Amino acid sequence: MDFDEDRIYFSHQNLHSGERREDNTSNSRGDNSESWEDKDDDEDGYVDLDAVRRHFREFLRSYRQASGQSGYIYRERLLRMHRRTSGEESNPKKNGCSIRVELAHVGEYDSALLGLLLSRPNDVLPQFELAAKDALKTFLHDLKADSDSVGSVQILLKGNLAATPLRSIRSKHVNKLLRVPGIIISAARVRSRAHIIAIRCARCSDTTTIQALGGPFASVPLPTRCQGPNPQECGPVPYGVLSDECTFIDQQTLKLQESPESVPTGEMPRSILLAAERGLVDTAPPGTRVNILAVANLFNAASSSKAASVRTLYLRVLGMTRETTSADNTSFTPQEEEAFRLLARRPDIYNILTRSIAPSISGSYTIDIKKALTCLLFSGSRKRLPDGMRLRGDINVLLLGDPSTAKSQFLKFTTRVAPIAVYTSGKGSSAAGLTASVIRDAKGEFYLEGGAMVLADGGVVCIDEFDKMRPADRVAIHEAMEQQTISIAKAGITTVLNSRCSVLAAANPVFGRYDDLKSASENIDLMSTILSRFDLIFLVRDIRDEQRDRSICLHVMGVHIDNYKPGGATAGSGLVAASNALQPFNSGDDALLGGTGAAGSNSDSLTDTNSSASAIAENAMRIATTGVGELNVSTMKKYIQYCRAKCSPRLTEEAGDVLTSSYVKIRDDVRRRTLDSDGGEGSHSVIPITVRQLEALVRLSESLAKMRLDSDVQTQDVAEALRLFKVSTMAANQAERSTTSSSSNNSNPSSQSIMSAAIPSRDDMMRSESFLRSRLVVGMVVNRQKIIEEAAGQGYNAMVIARALAVMVMRGEVQERNQSRLIKRV
Repeated sequence: MDFDEDRIYFSHQNLHSGERREDNTSNSRGDNSESWEDKDDDEDGYVDLDAVRRHFREFLRSYRQASGQSGYIYRERLLRMHRRTSGEESNPKKNGCSIRVELAHVGEYDSALLGLLLSRPNDVLPQFELAAKDALKTFLHDLKADSDSVGSVQILLKGNLAATPLRSIRSKHVNKLLRVPGIIISAARVRSRAHIIAIRCARCSDTTTIQALGGPFASVPLPTRCQGPNPQECGPVPYGVLSDECTFIDQQTLKLQESPESVPTGEMPRSILLAAERGLVDTAPPGTRVNILAVANLFNAASSSKAASVRTLYLRVLGMTRETTSADNTSFTPQEEEAFRLLARRPDIYNILTRSIAPSISGSYTIDIKKALTCLLFSGSRKRLPDGMRLRGDINVLLLGDPSTAKSQFLKFTTRVAPIAVYTSGKGSSAAGLTASVIRDAKGEFYLEGGAMVLADGGVVCIDEFDKMRPADRVAIHEAMEQQTISIAKAGITTVLNSRCSVLAAANPVFGRYDDLKSASENIDLMSTILSRFDLIFLVRDIRDEQRDRSICLHVMGVHIDNYKPGGATAGSGLVAASNALQPFNSGDDALLGGTGAAGSNSDSLTDTNSSASAIAENAMRIATTGVGELNVSTMKKYIQYCRAKCSPRLTEEAGDVLTSSYVKIRDDVRRRTLDSDGGEGSHSVIPITVRQLEALVRLSESLAKMRLDSDVQTQDVAEALRLFKVSTMAANQAERSTTSSSSNNSNPSSQSIMSAAIPSRDDMMRSESFLRSRLVVGMVVNRQKIIEEAAGQGYNAMVIARALAVMVMRGEVQERNQSRLIKRV
């Protein structure tokens, strides 16, 4: 039996004042709700706030769920809150004086109360908090506990209202309760705002208090006349504020921005100001994805003070819940789970996922790139060591190569299929834009604003034109790529932000295209410190060959015909079939150009229409049973979320032994090649092979096991990870050496003649260097192409002159400037 079960509470009363009084206590609950809904009949819509307060107090006192076995939920929460906060001044709780209230419980108790809370939250919520204080005092009095020390109680709302996109908030939403999803991009420092202001007359010492009801950004006007016994003697504006006797509450200003994936193409992401108070301060650092329940209000900004009718919109936060960034709490229907498990049991799941990556892009070189992107999307397993150190599980991939090889299209597709993704271009990105920045507001205070890698926490950040970034900006992301944190120590703000994301970057060689006359180190103008942080580095080449060019034309024409000619499916299918019928080339020797932007993008966008749970389950089940076709974008995204949430593979001892022996052999091969080079041009590897590459092999193996929902990494996963590493990073590391060795071992006479022409003799090199020394005076700066053309006009071989210039640059006799367009003799 409850301690107050035999008491009688008069709570079901009409909220509206005037002639409509409640009938006696015999009024039923349904009649009471019906009378509340008559409020539209009042001209001014006036609501009796005292009645609202009584009804909320009765809700907190008597609500229990339908089962009746959970007890009185809010009684227990109020008493637990009081026990947690009373007498603990030495260890105060941040959210100590607040309780969470479910909107569904309010609606279940009385729909009229919920209607008032949704339509008039500014008027009703203060009464709700007063009702909570009254109810707590009643409970403590009946328990014979001290009820005099009860302070204010904050009501934090929680519920699944229909989401209102940030860019859809209009004037009709002012003073309404909204649920707005987004991501916190900046947070100001916590301030103290006077909630109850104590004032005193300077003449007669009359003391009174006024309450700040204008909102977090509004000023509080002081009385212009004294309210004491003789107001005429005190004069105008006699009151002054007693700061020591005022009551203050914590307040923090946040900035909420749209999630990157919800921003329409070509639009700027929009943001809005948030005002958080009391228990909601310091709960969401920049980069946190949240769902907020808030009231849309207006305030007079300083910039719009001249326009009296124009106000700035802000959201006063009444409740905030964090969204997970790793899809751990993503819901899956039973049909989806059944289809995904059946799909994971297929032995060819790896091939199905690979061909579902950008299916409109074709070519022999794209096969391994698609497999690498598949591993990147699934990622490895994050680990936390006993000493607190974290090992990243995200995979970083770099695509380095010639233009028109579909690098940017791979990045765009990854942005669409990844659960969380941010796309940026290197030329338009700075270190602060990628990591975080400290910004000074109009009042001169500093606050923190997260960049692209903070916004992509738990997903993928795609950086196009990676080579166009300034070296100082690339250095700024070193910590984010390896430790997956961003440390800030600026303007008195010292903090660490999470950036647990994969990096997919695309870059061009130094000269725009890969130059066969230059070494790999000269073509790859990136520091080894940044290259070692990429798990896989693909060198994409555009090799000119008639057969390959013809097959590319067949595929691209097939894509365009299928996409724009509804009746031409047969012709398009034939062209694509002819392209696919060609034997795949060696990915180390060839590179086919992929389908270009417009066709690929439009072709892939057709799959976005089927994003419902039933359509996703149907597509996954069809592929799982037949093994024919590709997963559409929605199904692929949901399957990636499912695998990352449900599976975290670990290495077995057998797989660890294979990785150990393979890594030692790779390091030994690199050491032997370095010794065999006799300290020449290739004496140092372009991409160092370090322990980071060993950890990269572990992550690749774990991602391959995660695709099958296998908790253990098998030896075949390690073998495939080693193969991907050899055809990407190791192939890029040996690009120049492999070209030279293939020329010496090639049995084709025409190929030998071509390569012999590309490799000049020692006498030709000496003659070319003598010409350059005589032509270039010490300190002289000239155009590189002009020198080569001048030498060709005098009978020298242009390729030999270019080779001689490269050798002189390596020796330090000549310096290159302006992206190697100019040369200077030193």
